[in-house]
Amino acid sequence: MAAVEASRKRRSKAPFFPAAKRARPGGSGQLEPGMRGILITCNMNERKCVAEAYSLLGEYGEQLYGPEQFTDQEESRVSGNEEDEDEDNEDDDAEAALKKEVDQIRNSTEQKRRRFQSVESGANNVVFIRTLGVEPEKLVHHILKDMHATKKKKTRVILRMLPVSGTCKAFVEDMKHYSETFFEPWFKSPQKGTFQIVYKARNNSHLSREKVITELAGVVGHLNPENKVDLNNPEFTIVVEIIKNICCLSVVRDYVLFRKYNLQEVVKSGKADCEGDASKASPEGNSKGDKPVVENVESQDQPEDKLEEKANDNHED
Repeated sequence: MAAVEASRKRRSKAPFFPAAKRARPGGSGQLEPGMRGILITCNMNERKCVAEAYSLLGEYGEQLYGPEQFTDQEESRVSGNEEDEDEDNEDDDAEAALKKEVDQIRNSTEQKRRRFQSVESGANNVVFIRTLGVEPEKLVHHILKDMHATKKKKTRVILRMLPVSGTCKAFVEDMKHYSETFFEPWFKSPQKGTFQIVYKARNNSHLSREKVITELAGVVGHLNPENKVDLNNPEFTIVVEIIKNICCLSVVRDYVLFRKYNLQEVVKSGKADCEGDASKASPEGNSKGDKPVVENVESQDQPEDKLEEKANDNHED
């Protein structure tokens, strides 16, 4: 009996690796650095949110980029593989056959990559749609502009839809280094503009909101000293979304007009209402101040933001 108990104790000390941490083939199944896409928040129904996102993005994606094309590419690859097999089949040894199989699997994976593909975001009630051959900021702005003009509600569970033009590791030095190049199209001299920074973190406790915003605002100022902070009606809004150890960045226009890029709210109010709400919600002080830190932009959340936060207990405000 003693030997059995000792054996059990030894087994209990064996390392445990949870299934959620297992490696994913190609690393494409979850949000990671180097991705572009669209970050979407929803209210408790991620499955339906993904379905709505595919429908909406597919509709407007075809308007801007035309229908997806797969047939020609797939046929050429298949015929090419068949020819190679006919010519080399007799001479292939085991190693060459294995290499060919790996290449075929890789080609098959590439063929299955779609214009829009859902990946794990790492947070509850947040969906990330990776894009291929699409400019996320252009597409999302097009969607919101159309919905703002037509007032036609097209989604039920999607709340906000934010373009993500780039991702990097969520460490201050990484974010600062990445943004020095990322911000250039909008803020590097001779480009200039007024801006604000909005920040939100989920499932992350090691970052300081104030430090991140200060560092990023410093990068914008370094690119061109004529860039100025404006909390009331900025030309550009820098959106910083942190999920676990990944930072999602985008620079968007009409953030105030389109109600923080909220699809539910943008169909309810006109331009005058949006501007009126923005002036009430903005804290006192503007670009005339010396401190380029925009730390209170997200402090007065709209009702839809509170729904989102209640649904995610790990959200860090």
